[in-house]
Parts: sequence; structure tokens; C-alpha cells
Amino acid sequence: MQLSVKTHSKTEFVDITADIQKAIAGVDFTNGLCMIYVPHTTAAVTINESADPSVKSDIIMVLNDIIPWDANYRHLEGNSAAHIKSTLVGASELVAVENNRLVLGTWQGIFFCEFDGPRSRKVQLKLLPQSTT
Repeated sequence: MQLSVKTHSKTEFVDITADIQKAIAGVDFTNGLCMIYVPHTTAAVTINESADPSVKSDIIMVLNDIIPWDANYRHLEGNSAAHIKSTLVGASELVAVENNRLVLGTWQGIFFCEFDGPRSRKVQLKLLPQSTT
């Protein structure tokens, strides 16, 4: 399965939890794991608090502080900071699914992390059923 994500800023966290839940609700899948994979070198995926939007802002602020856009990078495209942020945050997450629902903590959400936007992006979902043995 594939989700499409359209970003609107150079750096942005997009809550994709509901989109993932909707995608897995539409298939015959009850229990197992959902792998969320971002096939981009300047984007990532993470799980963090989704109740307070200041958490997203704080994470972005710190990433921008420790990985500035203007540094002595060698990459000619000018987006080395985005590549580094993507590497640090990571390209995938694995979430348990029980009774066709994502198993997340009370305040947790799944975020697509844009580091070189705005762009149209893809998120791959792979469902891994629970073994019956």
C-alpha cells in the first residue's frame, strides 16, 4: 500500500496516523505489524506526541539548530542538511496492529518528516500478519 503526502514547507512534520489507520482498516488484516517506510533520502518518519503541536515545533527547532542549512557541505545540490536530518530520524517505523487498529500510546502519532520541501512524497505501508503458530 502507498500513501501520498503533499508538504508545504521546507521542514515540516505531517501527522499521517489517521491516513495509515484508514488504509489498514480497508483490508482484511486483524493482527500483526505495520511497517511504515519512507523511500526518500531527504524525508523520514517518526513516532512522537501528537496532542501538543509545540512538540513538533520544538523538534524542528532543535534539528535546525544542530544541523544548519548553511554549513561547509560538499554536496552540490545544496540539501545536505536534509540528508543528515533524514538519516538521524530514520526511514521506517514498525507499529503493532491489534483488532485492525494501530497500537499507539495515548499521545503518540506517526509523522512524515519533510526536510527538503515543499514536495509530493510517498509513504509505503507493508502489513505483516501475526503468525498462527
